[in-house]
Amino acid sequence: MTTRETLADILDEIALLLELKGENPFKIRAYRQGAETVRGHDGDIAAMAAAGELEGIKGIGSALRDKLHELATTGKLKFHENLRAEFPETLFGLFDLQGLGAKKIKALHDQLGVDSIADLKAACEDGRVAGLPGFGGKSQAKILEAIDQRDRHADRFALGAVTALAGEMLDELRSHPGVSRAEIAGSFRRARETLHDLDFLVATREPALVCRDFTKLPQVESVIACGGTKASVRLGNGLQCDLRAVSNAQFPFALQYFTGSKEHNVALRSLALKRGLSLNEYGFTGDGAEDVAAEDEAGIYEALGLRFVPPELRENLGEVEAASGESGLPRLIELENLRGTFHNHTTASDGTATLEEMAEAAMDLGLQYLGIADHSKSSFQARGLDETRLAAQVDEIASFNAGREGCRLFAGAEVDILKDGTLDFDNGVMEKLDYVVASVHSAFTLDEEAMTRRICRAMENPHVTMLGHLTGRLLLRRDGYAVDIAKVIDCAAETRTVIELNCSSMRLDMDWRWWRRARDKGVLCAINPDAHRPEGLHNLSLGVRVARKGWLRREDVLNTRDHAAIKAFLAMPKDQRE
Repeated sequence: MTTRETLADILDEIALLLELKGENPFKIRAYRQGAETVRGHDGDIAAMAAAGELEGIKGIGSALRDKLHELATTGKLKFHENLRAEFPETLFGLFDLQGLGAKKIKALHDQLGVDSIADLKAACEDGRVAGLPGFGGKSQAKILEAIDQRDRHADRFALGAVTALAGEMLDELRSHPGVSRAEIAGSFRRARETLHDLDFLVATREPALVCRDFTKLPQVESVIACGGTKASVRLGNGLQCDLRAVSNAQFPFALQYFTGSKEHNVALRSLALKRGLSLNEYGFTGDGAEDVAAEDEAGIYEALGLRFVPPELRENLGEVEAASGESGLPRLIELENLRGTFHNHTTASDGTATLEEMAEAAMDLGLQYLGIADHSKSSFQARGLDETRLAAQVDEIASFNAGREGCRLFAGAEVDILKDGTLDFDNGVMEKLDYVVASVHSAFTLDEEAMTRRICRAMENPHVTMLGHLTGRLLLRRDGYAVDIAKVIDCAAETRTVIELNCSSMRLDMDWRWWRRARDKGVLCAINPDAHRPEGLHNLSLGVRVARKGWLRREDVLNTRDHAAIKAFLAMPKDQRE
């Protein structure tokens, strides 16, 4: 089955292959733009491609239409296969390394004969990469770091990168006639930022049949094992997925057990033992166990004298004690609480959609407002705006808002925090904006003390509304820079600076482990998608999951406030904001 993502991914790969061949840049750009159009189109573009109904869609010319039709109807594209055959399969692993694009990979391939990550590592270790024009010793060291990072996380996947795929598979299981209940358990359900595998659980009277059908799902590439109540498969991206089939009566216990964490489960079993019971993945045993009713997970917790613990909190970090106390657990934020969001990019900098297209996508999600925060001028690689272009965008946003009902736009900027903690725009420029997101985009190698001082100095500026992606991490690709997060949180509390929960699927930054401290210090969170295309706004749901894992409530998140309240908040002097 050919999906929207398959179509877009193959167009993107064609662009990379053409770049490796040194083809015309306009031709390369056409395929990249085609991929973006496919991803952002409102309709069922895979079905339209199969039916030959793509004519008139901006960004998809006749040549692309023919290729998409071939791909959607046959599941493959001869042009793509022929291009790919020109290069060794192992070469494509180089694209997974942080900091390597097609131009550098082409140079490594053409000049050093590098065809694989193993080749590249050897070429770095013997110094040949440093001798190439455009590389040098620093580039060589960074490549070795990227290879090490990849090796350390080779069997892990980012939560956001597998969310759509997991949802598709869960929908397939739920639609199976032999399944009465189905869920995803494990670290995925607990909203861990990275995971090793996916754990599916079903309630069924036909476990062997469901297990067999699970191994035949369209996402499956190979079968590891298949039995009467268990099955394991591997997907095309290398992710392992495990299925367990249980009875309907066992389902709540199995869901609780396989959700984990192990430490949380140990704490629950200890409570059960104190009540003369034993708890496992199949139910309660012991004297009086037959009197314990548990039709769902809440019944299990109730039987142990606890309020229900949301899956995101099950890390044995105080949630069991809170669930047993009078004050109980916090009422966690829900996706429907969000009213808008900040930190979004347009084609003015490195986004792929216009201001109007981003606004339309926000309206489709039912948002009351959307903050535009394109890059500032020091981010030249992202076509950052200078003062003149920023002023023009502010005027464009004012014109957009004039007399308009529905979603409103706020004029902001993602302003670079320079090495010494000063900002990329002066105060006279920033005071004309509705808000400012201040972010680090350079000089990542400062020591912890210098980086902390740099960020805190930026937050002391009265025009900085919020701090963007606090550590600069890219999950599984780049560790965050050295910074004293506790001190940054304390500074945010003192300066009344909002800290962003950047919910780009590759960031999830600030990390969930720090949000409880920030909340208790009175620091507000802004759940921001850092969206560079319309579909990036959908990462708000991922951000809410991480916010819940950080024990955040509705009142702890700035963008749960409605448009009028946000407008008043932003108009207030920073030192008076609450």
